[in-house]
Amino acid sequence: MAVDEVADQLLEQVKQAYTASGKLSDESLSLLNFIYQGPLLTALELVEKRSVTRVISPSGRELFQVIGASGTPYTCFPNLKYCSCPAFHFSDHSSNVCTNYNQQITAVMSTHLLFVSVLCRGDHLMCKHVLAMKLSEILGLTKILHVSNDEITNMIMSVE
Repeated sequence: MAVDEVADQLLEQVKQAYTASGKLSDESLSLLNFIYQGPLLTALELVEKRSVTRVISPSGRELFQVIGASGTPYTCFPNLKYCSCPAFHFSDHSSNVCTNYNQQITAVMSTHLLFVSVLCRGDHLMCKHVLAMKLSEILGLTKILHVSNDEITNMIMSVE
């Protein structure tokens, strides 16, 4: 089983445990720390500060904006491990080839195609913003913002 599959299963287990108990147990935090290491603490701080917003359009398109510690908004997409942050794009390991990830994921957004290059870095499974997005959803702490179809299209098209 690939590491990213184990990580996804862990997030699902954490979600089930949190739903049942209403809190993140020490065991869940320990397992999350073992898998996600460095980005976990900062991701939890972003969640605690309510820095994650789900942006939804009437057509059903959605994305997440995560306000980083510096106040900069970063765009993340549900079900992708993509983030617009510099750490994601300019990792020292950006030239690595990773067989566990697709190198390009194509998302069809209305008539536009968004090609997202997914980098496989050896240091962490995902950046703190993507992890914050996932944890915020699990903990029910994601803010919701409804925008028009034109607004979300502009947001998607502005992602670098």
